[in-house]
Amino acid sequence: MAYDLKGKRVYVAGHRGMVGSALLRRLKREGCPLLTTDRTLDLREQAAVREWFAMARPEVVILAAAKVGGILANRDAPALFLHDNLMIAANVIEAARVSGVEKLLFLGSSCIYPRDTAQPIGEEALLSGPLESTNEAYAIAKIAGVKLCQSYRRQYGCDFISAMPCNLYGPGDNFDALTAHVLPALIRKAVEARDSGAPAIHLWGSGTPRREFCHVDDCTDGLVFILRHYSGDAPINLGPGKDIAISDLAQMICAEVGFTGPIEWDRSMPDGTMRKVMDCSRLHSLGWQPRISLSEGIAATCQWFQENYREPDQIRHAVDIFVKA
Repeated sequence: MAYDLKGKRVYVAGHRGMVGSALLRRLKREGCPLLTTDRTLDLREQAAVREWFAMARPEVVILAAAKVGGILANRDAPALFLHDNLMIAANVIEAARVSGVEKLLFLGSSCIYPRDTAQPIGEEALLSGPLESTNEAYAIAKIAGVKLCQSYRRQYGCDFISAMPCNLYGPGDNFDALTAHVLPALIRKAVEARDSGAPAIHLWGSGTPRREFCHVDDCTDGLVFILRHYSGDAPINLGPGKDIAISDLAQMICAEVGFTGPIEWDRSMPDGTMRKVMDCSRLHSLGWQPRISLSEGIAATCQWFQENYREPDQIRHAVDIFVKA
């Protein structure tokens, strides 16, 4: 029987981020009161989190809050990524247990899987080999969140589950020059190269790695489906189950924004994992499939970036990423 969200008090942790804000949009169709917190609640602080849960009494929690970033940010601030994400997961999951939350969905990442595992990656690959070194700290924190959900289910009987989305993109993404993931970073570079009349675009790596991408609106639709239809110990992968070479992705984005110059690859910079595509057959067999094609999603995201993006405060950003630890 499907879990009925109607009338449930649903707390979306991380509602200001791309995934969290898209979750709020999607959950409005479920007829459930939505709970969020303001910036004064630091999810890394255990006492503050417990106090808020005791006051707000959510019945459902979606834990989408996280410190995230691309290869450069993960390389330069591993302690920050490990500490902050460990604290967020531990504090929210424990507070959910103590306050009697009915169901919790923890959002992990495809980076939890081993660097050299067989492709496509099934959920059973977790902890079967070494992680990719460029995002190891973030991955370890996310693995800890998955294991917390499993352990709370086994010890306390909590209906706490985990979903592993592939690479996400869409409106509200992080387009920051230092911390963006690959797809939004490519959009920004292509638009700036077009507008500045640059003769070429310079990109990291070889362009040969392959990645899987899911539009954030598809992702949040899948997450709501998982909340309603899945209750199990194992994490569940979320994505289209199809990948694309980064070089082909870059060409798609350049064509979409109208940049016609060449792409020059800096092979002295790291590629990361050479291929990462997930086996999403478990979720697809339950009846969910993504609806937004990659070409459609890229076109919409390029348009959103050009119409809405504003440069963040670089002083605040520098303190947040490199000093706060």
